[in-house]
Amino acid sequence: MRSVSVLGATGSVGESAFDLLMRAGGPAGYRTIALTGGANVARLAEMARALRAEIAVTAWPDKLEDLRAALAGTGIEAAAGPAAITEAAARPADWTLSAIVGAAGLPPGLAVLRRGGILALANKETLVAAGPLVMATARAHGATILPVDSEHSAIFQALQGENLDSVEYVTITASGGAFRDWPLERLAQASVAEASCHPNWAMGQRITIDSASMFNKALEVIEAHEFFGLENDRLRVLVHPQSIIHAMVSHRDGGSIAHLGAPDMRHAIGYALNWPRRAALPVAPLDLAALGSLTFAEPDEARWPALRLAREVIAAGGAAGAVLNAAKEQALDDFIAGHIRFTEMAPAVEQALERASAQPGFAQSPADLDEVLRWDGFARRAAAWQGASA
Repeated sequence: MRSVSVLGATGSVGESAFDLLMRAGGPAGYRTIALTGGANVARLAEMARALRAEIAVTAWPDKLEDLRAALAGTGIEAAAGPAAITEAAARPADWTLSAIVGAAGLPPGLAVLRRGGILALANKETLVAAGPLVMATARAHGATILPVDSEHSAIFQALQGENLDSVEYVTITASGGAFRDWPLERLAQASVAEASCHPNWAMGQRITIDSASMFNKALEVIEAHEFFGLENDRLRVLVHPQSIIHAMVSHRDGGSIAHLGAPDMRHAIGYALNWPRRAALPVAPLDLAALGSLTFAEPDEARWPALRLAREVIAAGGAAGAVLNAAKEQALDDFIAGHIRFTEMAPAVEQALERASAQPGFAQSPADLDEVLRWDGFARRAAAWQGASA
């Protein structure tokens, strides 16, 4: 029986993975090694019971006793804290989904790769913060990384049987998020609640706000650069409000191959879960006649300056990805806390990049996790709302 682990099980991607595993028979279809989650230990315990996981881990140490109580009598091990999540990720499993949000996903992701496992990667930050380190670790240990972001899964699928040298460019689509139709002058007044409502996707708050600011797309552009080896001149972004085409690969012969599908993360997760074969999934097939039309537009970088920052990060290389990722997380924290405006997030990230670029070693890619974390800490301090220390 194939064994699996799900890191970030209680988030939106983790819930979709849980749905697929249960539809495949739950414990009769897969042996679940580890499930990890955040503060919602009641849901984590419910999932662990349903899948008969060997261990359930919450990221919050103060929730450990609640988790133990929820799992009492099941024989399922309970643990808590970031180190426990990394230890759980290191346990042998045939397939591991990394759906932890933010830089917290990097240490457990590296643990999966060091044991030579299959890492189904839904955590953008892993490659953005430490792309060269992550890819080198996978090669050194014979591990496999499968992209689970819908855009990168689409590129991966469109490239099957193709030579990357024949590719002219790759287009990643963006819904435009909550504010795609807002007047520019209104963005400065956007509230956290307004930024947290995505028109197409059901996602967690942080990634939904990242969609509104287009920082999620900035991360995806950098991720495509790291995973597929595509430079700025072969990476494009188009605003596609319907979220039906997830990515398109355009070849030097003038032809393009697009991946189309409903905005349902179970496709990308299911493709990675069943790779290298395809299996039936509970995803509705497209009815193009019912859709009627698909529309596209060039992104306005006055509205979404994050896209410019992504290109600058790719051009700079070195520690720039780690800095952008951490600074973005800090700016998002400050926006959610009400310290800064929606339109002040990108300037905070740009400020952190400017300060980091003057530091020794910025031009070199981080050689290990400790170095990534050092840049992470620097960037958070550089991007932080100054009133926090007043």
